[in-house]
Amino acid sequence: MNESRKYTIYAVDFDGTLCESVWPGIGSPNTVLIKHLMKRRREGNKVILWTCRCGSRLEEAVTWCRGFGLEFDVVNENLPEMIEHFGNDSRKIFADVYIDDKAIIKDRYRIPYKVVQ
Repeated sequence: MNESRKYTIYAVDFDGTLCESVWPGIGSPNTVLIKHLMKRRREGNKVILWTCRCGSRLEEAVTWCRGFGLEFDVVNENLPEMIEHFGNDSRKIFADVYIDDKAIIKDRYRIPYKVVQ
């Protein structure tokens, strides 16, 4: 990765993360996380909304976030500079930090994986 990049890329899930999970509706906001991501963007970092929502449900989620002042650099896609760097727009979103209610450290599978010397 290009070491000249001076910002962190955050990929954040919606249901169960930015809000309480009440699919197909939208639950109570996680205001602590919303404020955290807004602060990170003000500092020059990038935020990607990374969700399984699509169509009108996705539009609702983006509009809902905007109502709290949270904007995204991209939604369910890679940043243009990452597409250029890797030469494609992979289905996997490239980020430095993934914030998702399904994420968990799994010691059993050695995740996060680190080489033990």
